Amino acid sequence: MAETGTSRLGEGVRAYWLIAGMWVRSSMTYRTSFVVTMCGNLLMTCLDFVGILLMFSQVDSLGGWGLPEIAFLYGLSVTAFGIADLVLGSMDVLGGRIRDGSFDILLVRPAPVLAQIGADHFAVRRLGRIIQGTVVLVWALASVDVDWSAAKVLLVPVMVVSGAVLFSALFVAGAAFQIFAQDAAEVQNAFTYGGTTLLQYPPTVFGKDFVRGVTFVLPLAFVNWVPASYVLGRPYPLDLPRWAAFTPPLVALACCALAGLAWRAGLGSYRSTGS
Repeated sequence: MAETGTSRLGEGVRAYWLIAGMWVRSSMTYRTSFVVTMCGNLLMTCLDFVGILLMFSQVDSLGGWGLPEIAFLYGLSVTAFGIADLVLGSMDVLGGRIRDGSFDILLVRPAPVLAQIGADHFAVRRLGRIIQGTVVLVWALASVDVDWSAAKVLLVPVMVVSGAVLFSALFVAGAAFQIFAQDAAEVQNAFTYGGTTLLQYPPTVFGKDFVRGVTFVLPLAFVNWVPASYVLGRPYPLDLPRWAAFTPPLVALACCALAGLAWRAGLGSYRSTGS
């Protein structure tokens, strides 16, 4: 059973790599267009942080958090989301494939469907979001007033990786929902793109009921709010215990397991557009 699962995973990784490579070669055919598109993507992403800078030109803090602390939240959220968006950001094309019937083609190919749809229209231009988020994160790390310890230093890359995994789980769960709903890509984007936007701001600017939902229902708070509070020495959202800052990997794995179940259920319920 374990060997079968490992073999299936290997097949999926290989299929993803081959399909993604095909799209990369296709995009590099017109290199000038590729460079212009990537620079444009980077510029558009930078405008998000420019908006925050303009905000801080009028105020000294936001919800009691200063600019370097907000930049820390921003860098973590954008970098983690950028990785997930690069790997699985094409999931929103699933609805279109279901409508035009081309999703059926993926089902008969000798490769895992999730790998095929995940690598579909793989876009290297999405690296712009990762680059911009990383630059802001590095600046924030150099600017925040933190008494660094080994645990805090190690927690930073753990947050980025765990956040990327958690956002990837959301992409997969959203794709499963598209199968049930016969599209609804906008609903998926509300939780993925919308999620990374709200995490760019501190939990103190949101109502407690909303923070509870983002912590216990859709645990986006574990991307940065909870662990970042430990690093920055801030009070935890909802007075969570101190050890909660070290649970993002467990939360991410739990979300992956649930997303995997949702994906299997979605595939099992699919009856093609002609039925």
